[in-house]
Order: sequence, then structure tokens, then C-alpha cells
Amino acid sequence: MTDTPRSPLAAPGWYPDPSGSAQLRWWDGRRWTEHLSGAPFQNRPTARPEISAQTPVYNPLIWVITVLPLIAVALIITWNPVFRIVYVGARRTPTVDPGSVFTPSYFLLIGSGWLIYGVSVLLAYLDWQKLGRAGVIRPFHWAWAFLGATIYIIGRSVIVHKVAVGRGLIPVWVLIEYLKL
Repeated sequence: MTDTPRSPLAAPGWYPDPSGSAQLRWWDGRRWTEHLSGAPFQNRPTARPEISAQTPVYNPLIWVITVLPLIAVALIITWNPVFRIVYVGARRTPTVDPGSVFTPSYFLLIGSGWLIYGVSVLLAYLDWQKLGRAGVIRPFHWAWAFLGATIYIIGRSVIVHKVAVGRGLIPVWVLIEYLKL
């Protein structure tokens, strides 16, 4: 003799009320109880509303953020280290002369990099404010610029493209073009 396996019952939990109400009813694993609960809350992010076609999505700030790193590219051309070997100590150990690497151009390049970084973060903040005033709901946050201007440019362009369909991606294309350098 073989027994036909019984169909397994659902695990205890909150399920849609079988009587058809909009509430949830507790199933204890064997039967429905009298315990009811409100319908589950659906946590969906609200969609960003589109902005009008007349609303400008490009401003001078995003263009300065986009092309500012080109200054560092131009300055790197001025740094041309000539590695000189000097012999130090009684054993005449060969060492690279630090003066041949750490030239004024080197320090100008390092300083300009930090300056470009700081200015990019400041301009990202101002751009973020400007987008908010233009009607963009939840624009890409300016603090992402602390991870680099490239991240801010891409994120900003994606959000702007969502709210201004067909517009907003030109800074990314400019970025791609000069990154080919």
C-alpha cells in the first residue's frame, strides 16, 4: 500500500485575505485566524517629472567642470624630468637626484591638480543648486564630485537626460572625446 502524499500547506505568515478584502490575514500554517493587518506599503521611488523643453540643461558651470582637467593635461607637458644619477656616501651608491625629478613644474602640476579638484567640487555644488532652481527634482548630488569630476559629469548627465528627454548627454560625449587623449 502506498499513501498519496498530501499537498504541503503554506508556511505561517501574512497573506492576502481570502475573503477578498484589501487587508492581509494571518495564516497559522493550518487555518486562517481572525488577525488582520493593513495592506503592505509599496515603497516605490517617485519618478522625476520632466522639465519643459525651454528649460536650459547646460550652463557654464558644467562646461567648466568638464574641461577643467584639460589644464592639468596642458601642464604635464611642461614637466620634463631628466633623471640624473648621483653617487652618495662612502660606498658611492647610485641614486636618482631628487632635483632632477622634483622641479618647479612638478610642484606646479601637483598644486594645479589639487586646485582643479577643489574648484570642480565647488562648481558641482553651484551646478547642483542651479539645476534645482531650474526645476530638476533631486538632481545628481554635488558631493559625488569628491570622487572625481568624471563621476559627477556622468551622473548629472544621466539624471538630466531622464528629466529632459533627448538632452543632457553632451558633457559625457565631450568627456569621452578628451579622455581619448
